[in-house]
Amino acid sequence: MIEEQKAEFFGHPKGLYTLFLTEMWERFSYYGMRALLILYLTKHFLFDDAKAGVIYGSYVALIYGLPLLGGIIADRYLGMKKAVAFGAVLLVLGHLSMAIEGPAAELVDGAVVRTDSQLSFFFLSISLIAVGVGFLKANISNLVGALYSREDSRRDSGFTIFYMGINLGAFVATLFCAYLGETYGWRYGFGVAGIGMIFGLLTFIRGSKNIGSVGLPPDPILLETIYFGIKAERLIYFFSFLFVLIIWGLFSVLEDLGILLSLIGLPVLVWLLMYLFKKCNRKERNQTIVVLVLMAFSVFFWALFEQAASSITLFTDRNVNIGTTFSAGMFQAFNPLFIVVFAPMFAYLWIFLGKRNLEPDPGIKFAIAILLVGIGFMALVVGAQFAGDDFRVSIFFLIIMYLFHTFGELCLSPVGLSMVSKLSISRIAGLMMGMWFLSSSLAGYVSGLIAGIMSVPGELGSVNQREISLEIYTQNFESLAFFAFAVATVLFLLSPFMKKYIKI
Repeated sequence: MIEEQKAEFFGHPKGLYTLFLTEMWERFSYYGMRALLILYLTKHFLFDDAKAGVIYGSYVALIYGLPLLGGIIADRYLGMKKAVAFGAVLLVLGHLSMAIEGPAAELVDGAVVRTDSQLSFFFLSISLIAVGVGFLKANISNLVGALYSREDSRRDSGFTIFYMGINLGAFVATLFCAYLGETYGWRYGFGVAGIGMIFGLLTFIRGSKNIGSVGLPPDPILLETIYFGIKAERLIYFFSFLFVLIIWGLFSVLEDLGILLSLIGLPVLVWLLMYLFKKCNRKERNQTIVVLVLMAFSVFFWALFEQAASSITLFTDRNVNIGTTFSAGMFQAFNPLFIVVFAPMFAYLWIFLGKRNLEPDPGIKFAIAILLVGIGFMALVVGAQFAGDDFRVSIFFLIIMYLFHTFGELCLSPVGLSMVSKLSISRIAGLMMGMWFLSSSLAGYVSGLIAGIMSVPGELGSVNQREISLEIYTQNFESLAFFAFAVATVLFLLSPFMKKYIKI
């Protein structure tokens, strides 16, 4: 299958072109919504910071946790191609339904009054999106990995180019959707995100021929098997929609879905460990354990990094001097912009160092990433010392924070995707990619809890309240920075012990 791929896209298989564009549009829809979500929760539904953080964290947890299930279903039944296409359909439905805004919550005699039906419909929308991402996310990343042999030196470079597609879509969406949503109405921002996902679906359908035979169902006959008078493939789609309704119900009742992480993650982790010791040789087992250890450390990185869409966006709205031209959500665009600018440099850097046997191993790259995210938070702490009389921080320090966080992301995320696809046992590749996203799921939930800790009490907007919020944010950003430095130090010390197991 790999031999069928020809180098036609910047020295890479042509299939990368299709997957690049598909992921670009999918990330356009996701980041368009992400730029608005915490502001939508606090300004439209009038949730306090803590409750908004929990809902946001639960949503992100589902976004990154459900690819585990999507990977398993693709491995055993659908294949990666069908899983990606079905996920895209669910995403179109979810994002477009977000455009049905409904009446805003109101303060009546000091109490928040919300339309229960509209809140319930919102939970249905994010449930569709979460399950859709579950089918698409892990499998499209595995499709990229399947285009290369394990020994192909272009793998890290290819994943970095793929990562550029993610962030090109994120950059445009963050600016466009955030501006429309905060200026003209939430429905316009969410609606444009949905239109972007339609383009993603069409791109994948039309470009599937470029991928060739990669990602086909492992056993096509199994999908044609009849159960209860219905083909197995249709039953998968039916139960997937049923799962959407289950998630919707849980969201409507609990709002905090952190418990699902335990219900999904712990049984899978136990099964995986049993599988490693019963079905795998020593080399396979050691490589997989190293991957799991690095996944655990990635949780720390993503829990801190995801503050960009929660506490940092609220900090930007309240305590950064952004002027009147731009909205708070738009500043999330700095991250994807820096990715697009610097990703080619990092891709070249890894190739340059690799040819000279100087490339750091994944453990060192992960440690550098965590160190950089800590430096980013320290930039905000320093900026707070130079705040004006209105207790607003210069935008310069916010940009510096995004720059360091982006450098950290480039040291970890594309490298992590490549590492998982390269070191994972082929017969459970989808499961391992799902585990990678499950670690991000846990990080997303923790990020929401962290954002909730930084909750600012009282009515916002006055100078006095900005003084209070600046103090709260500064203290917590400093704590997060020192925590990152400690975690990075531990990983630097562990990396030499893991290095020998990373080599193929």
